[in-house]
Formats: sequence, structure tokens, C-alpha cells
Amino acid sequence: MAVGDADAADAAASAAGETLTATVVGASGFAGGELLRILAGHPNFDLAGATSREYAGKSVGSVHPNLRGSDLRFSDPADLDSVDVVFAATPHGVSMAQIDQFYESADTVVDLSADFRLNTEAQYDQWYDGHDAPEYLDEAVYALPELHREELPGADLIAAGGCNATATILGLYPLFDGGVLSGGERIVADVKVGSSEGGAGGGKASSHPERSGVVRPYAPTGHRHEAEIEQELGASVSFTAHAVDMVRGAAATCHVFPDGPVSKGDLWSAFRGTYDDEHFVRLQSGGSGVYRYPEPKAVAGTNYAEVGFELDPGNERLVVFSAIDNLVKGTAGQAVHAANLALGLEETAGLDFQGLHPVGSP
Repeated sequence: MAVGDADAADAAASAAGETLTATVVGASGFAGGELLRILAGHPNFDLAGATSREYAGKSVGSVHPNLRGSDLRFSDPADLDSVDVVFAATPHGVSMAQIDQFYESADTVVDLSADFRLNTEAQYDQWYDGHDAPEYLDEAVYALPELHREELPGADLIAAGGCNATATILGLYPLFDGGVLSGGERIVADVKVGSSEGGAGGGKASSHPERSGVVRPYAPTGHRHEAEIEQELGASVSFTAHAVDMVRGAAATCHVFPDGPVSKGDLWSAFRGTYDDEHFVRLQSGGSGVYRYPEPKAVAGTNYAEVGFELDPGNERLVVFSAIDNLVKGTAGQAVHAANLALGLEETAGLDFQGLHPVGSP
């Protein structure tokens, strides 16, 4: 995958002590609001713009009440100013249609939609409805730093992963990275996700009366995030998603059937080997207390992921758990984390919020 030119690399090398300007396109949605929240507290970013056709001219606090007090107002997305970074939090199909406009405004584009997550035009033909700008696919770097840290420095097109895919990948990746799995094993992933995944305009299925109290399968088979999971892991994964009664959070439970015997020592070695040096991944496997395994509530509002596992030798099965905040580690936080690396900034800048306990619905 491509990285930026020499000028971009030189700029990245000196960026750690500089202030960079950023615009959030599609800033009125939930992911856009999270970007505004994170970037507003980021030591190296100056929020120069936030776009919304619907709310142009209104204050960002009128849409995102947690940002009341900000002087920033929404502008029309047709009027993008020149900035260092464009963060695009738009629906699928918008960024691929406007990528040239984004590049006219910024040297670095970070896209939170599905428009550049997959590697090939054929994948978009299979999983989506084709692609309008396939010539850019080779330039894009998948944003998940735990897998693509070496490719991100200097990258000028960054594609944030889907929240369901992120939770699943982070849980399963150590098994491949540590040699526990080779790719031919049977894997079943079941993800429970909060209503914010549906976005600010999620419709009736995401409304409180319909969502309250449910554990509803909404993608029993064929979820589009399955394409990312298989691309990043290099293995077939049978994937199902459920809508549950929470606002924030995604929890993946993955059932893995290895070809041969696996010990707890093998699992600890694999997970520690992959994640011991990863600031935003915490191992939580058994132990004491109420939250013995990864739990979305424990990471709500943070860029942290929790991963864990349990061994079921009687059924020759591994159960892998992972939990994230779908709007932060699964979307906006992942995007900022990747941008930090791409631009030569401190990796954790703007992202070290530890979360709250107790909280209500996460």
C-alpha cells in the first residue's frame, strides 16, 4: 500500500510539535460528533471546520449537546477550506464520489465509511454495489494500528474499519499472529452491538421503543463487515450480528475449532505476544470481580479494546471474547489513532480517556 511523497514524510517527521488543522465532513452524525469531541481535546489538532448540509450555520453544540460552549459552527460541505487533514464521517458512497474534492482541501484524508476499507474493486462488486473510484484502493491503508502500524506512517488515505469487524479482528488476530491457527479452521463470530451503530438517522429499528429489551439478529448471514474480517485475517469467518439494548458498545464472541490440541499456555503466549506492547488493548480473561471477561461497559467512551478467551477442551473449542466502544475504538478513536501514526504524532495523543464507572447504558 502506498504512502505519501517525500514532502509529506518530511512534514510528518516534524509534526509532533506542531498544530495541524482539521475539518470533519459529515460532523452532525454520531461518528462525526465523536471526532469533534476527540479532536477538540487533541493537543496537535485545531478544529477548523465541521460540515453538515442539514445544519449549516448552526452551532455544533445545538446538535451535539456535550460540545456546547464551542464556537464552531457547521458549514456546507461544498465549501471546504484548505486544511492539513480531512476526516470524513459520511455515509457509504459519499467519500468515493468526493475523494478528489477532499484531496484538493487536504494532503491527508481519513475516511470513516466503508468506501476504502477493502483492497479490490471485485470485493466491492461482491459485498457492496461497486466502487466509483477504484484507482484509490491501492493507496488506502486500513486504519487498525494493531495490524497496520508499519504501513500508517506517511499514509495519505486512511480507511477506518467497521466497528463489528474491529471487535472481531482484535479478538481473533492473536490466534493467527501467534501461530495457533493457520486459516483453514472453522470459526463462528457472534457480535452484539449498540444502537449507535445505526447512526443518527438509524430509523425505526434503532428507535428506543423498538430497541428496548431486545437481542435481535439483524444480520444472521452476509454482513458486509465479514469481508473486512476475512481480508484482514486471511481466513473464512462465519459472522452474525445482533442488535441489543445498549447505546454504545460492540461485543464479539468467537467460537474457534482448531485442528489440533491447544493449551491455555499457548493462548496466553499468543495473546501476550501480540498485545503486550499495544497501549489500547487490555487482556481480560477470567480472574475475579464482576467483569471477568471483556465488557463494552468497561470501555465505554474510550479507545481501549478488551480481549480474552476461554478453553473448552471437552468440545475441542476456543471461545474468544472482545469488547470495544463502537463509536471510539470502532470508529472515530481508531481514525484519530491511525492519523496520529500517519502524521508522526504521539500515538496516544487525544485518546487516553480511561472511561467511567459506574455508568448507565454504555
